[in-house]
Amino acid sequence: MKAINCIIVFFAITLMACQTTENPDMSALVKPEKHKDGIFLHVSSGYDHPHKASMALSLAVKMSETKDVTLFFDIEGVKLLTETSEDIQMNNFMTMHSALDTLIHHNVQIMACPMCMAKAEIKPEDLKDGIIVAEAEKFFNFTKGRILTLDY
Repeated sequence: MKAINCIIVFFAITLMACQTTENPDMSALVKPEKHKDGIFLHVSSGYDHPHKASMALSLAVKMSETKDVTLFFDIEGVKLLTETSEDIQMNNFMTMHSALDTLIHHNVQIMACPMCMAKAEIKPEDLKDGIIVAEAEKFFNFTKGRILTLDY
């Protein structure tokens, strides 16, 4: 009889030890980490195709509200990024200068191709404040999510 009482007490203690007074939200414990996706805009157009350049900048401004955005300018596009560059105004678009200023204010990474800068005789100090010379590692670590690429 004593053995049966010991077994009953053991099971009762084990059962009570498994009980909890809290109801934890299991979804909060197992929630996967959510990353924003990134948009990589490659802009090779400049004054030669102002509509393309304006489209790229317009999309970048809109996307920067909810996505990680990086812009890479090469070929003719680098000529848009200097302190002395002429502004572009297209119907239904922000001006190029105001779009670049907005992107810089949103901490969007804007990079210029160093080889294209050299060909266009643009020095790093000629770039607008907030625009950097491209470096290989900067192409990938601007987002932790997927990367969508658009070319203009």
